[in-house]
Amino acid sequence: MARGFGRVFSGVKRLVTLSVMWSMKHPIYSVSLRRPPARSMAGFSLPFSKPHDFSLPNPAWSPEMLQLYNHYNGMCDVETEGGEKKEGKWVRIPGYNRILKYATGGVYISKMIQSKARLFTRNIREPGAGFEYALFVNRKEQKCVGIWQLGHLLEGPPGHVHGGAIATTIDTVTGCLASLSGAVMTANLNINYRSPIQLGSTVVMESVVDKKEGRKTFVSCKVTSPDGTKLHTEATALFLSIDISQLILGR
Repeated sequence: MARGFGRVFSGVKRLVTLSVMWSMKHPIYSVSLRRPPARSMAGFSLPFSKPHDFSLPNPAWSPEMLQLYNHYNGMCDVETEGGEKKEGKWVRIPGYNRILKYATGGVYISKMIQSKARLFTRNIREPGAGFEYALFVNRKEQKCVGIWQLGHLLEGPPGHVHGGAIATTIDTVTGCLASLSGAVMTANLNINYRSPIQLGSTVVMESVVDKKEGRKTFVSCKVTSPDGTKLHTEATALFLSIDISQLILGR
């Protein structure tokens, strides 16, 4: 058994060594293997800084975007002056610059690339140029609301948002809702585009869980104007619950 463990360890060590050598030959794709500098706060040394929440208001947000954000955020959990927590109807989901936690090959490989991994919806750092959004979920009613402002770098038809970018936003909102009960992966996404979305405009995405059958979760979604009078897109999605170990082992 010890001999078998030694072979596994040697294999992992060789894989990491080869990956480092490849990164040295291809610096454009290389990532830093050094631990981030420690941050000091109130006398304590922190090895890693807290991830940045991209779903908080910034100067690029339109008045409509900010108004909708304040509306739903006002119905979230709050802490009173006395330190007590007052439960709200909705919960805001942070838009972190998520690091990669799982990768084929295990934790050794994920540690090497996690410093560069980002959510697809956060691959544009310029405020207002790409995806600006905030997500709110209602566990009791099995609903998720996404407030989106889609920037000029997401153009498809002249002056309007690319259909693929709209599909990304729908997959994000419906997937967020489906994953409340555990890890899931998209199995099917069916979209009907009703009317185009102008670049820079704000839209509201409302999704709800229609039913669950074993590993399957069925979710529907509507994309409308902020006042709900104009329907832009309708969609249905099917998600399958997954075992995280399957991702790690690459099965």
